[in-house]
Amino acid sequence: QCGQRFAQRANLLEHGRRHTGERPHRCPQCHRSFRHRSALLRHRRAHAGERPFPCAHCGRRYSRSSNLLLHQRVH
Repeated sequence: QCGQRFAQRANLLEHGRRHTGERPHRCPQCHRSFRHRSALLRHRRAHAGERPFPCAHCGRRYSRSSNLLLHQRVH
C-alpha cells in the first residue's frame, strides 16, 4: 500500500495493520485491542498492578519506564 519494504514477512504483516486498522491483540479483562503484542503486555501490567520500575531517589514505582523517566525530572 505505502511502498515500504521489509526484510521479514512478519514485519510487513505487522506494518500492514497500520493501514488496515487491525488490532488482533485483545485484553481478556477489559477487551481493549492493540496492534502490537508488546502494547497489550504493557497494558496488562495496569490490571495486574505491576510496577517494575522504581525511582532510585524516593522509591516510587511505575508500570512504564517512560513514566519513571518523566518522574525523575523532579529530583
